Amino acid sequence: MANRFDVSGKLALVTGASSGLGRHFARTLAAEGARVILAARRVDRLEALAAEINDAGGDAFPVAMDVTSADSVQAALDAVLAHYGEPADIIVNNSGLSRENWFTSMDEADFDLVMDTNVKGVWLVARAFAGALAKSGKPGSMINIASVAGLRVGYTMAAYCASKAACDHMTRAMALEMTRYGIRVNAIAPGYFETEINEDFLNNEEGKRMMKRIPLGRFGEHEELSGPLLLLASDAGGFMTGATIVVDGGHMHSSL
Repeated sequence: MANRFDVSGKLALVTGASSGLGRHFARTLAAEGARVILAARRVDRLEALAAEINDAGGDAFPVAMDVTSADSVQAALDAVLAHYGEPADIIVNNSGLSRENWFTSMDEADFDLVMDTNVKGVWLVARAFAGALAKSGKPGSMINIASVAGLRVGYTMAAYCASKAACDHMTRAMALEMTRYGIRVNAIAPGYFETEINEDFLNNEEGKRMMKRIPLGRFGEHEELSGPLLLLASDAGGFMTGATIVVDGGHMHSSL
């Protein structure tokens, strides 16, 4: 039987590909044969990752993108169409950030940045890239990277929790609208995986105490997100749309 998880020949966009989970998603898709568009603001990092993938026999194209800017997203789409002659049929909406503070002390600018990146950014990328895919008449898959923080809450995380809850729910609204084009829209909600953004917290005493509350007793390994990613990106997940896959070591179900 053919490999249902095969993405070879597909054209995949990964936002936030300059570091962390985005970089891992890009490497995973490239290793499975997809052509990969690497999008982020830090172009020097994208170029280094593109060189790594291309040197290994893959096909990676770096493109500057600020997901909070409609003009930047459109310019990235134009660059992709000029380079490949077609829109991406896998869209991984991964860009995201957090600004943690008690909600009564948070600056308005920090709140706006979290919402602009984690909510508006998902919408802007989806509007441009899924819109272009729909116009092309090709089927495809969009994967929004949500978070368990959008399903539960934590101290000093009001803005981030709200933004990821919006991302999760917007995924279902997008899924409903895109079915007529044969485009599936799903989400992955990771628990705690170490990245440049959270490594200091996860390795301090508070982070170690939190790790003990995770039923599997550890933080996730990046590779443990590869299966869910490929499931949703490939024909193996062909009957899945509007779903959110939680990958958190059981954290969502830890005892109160």
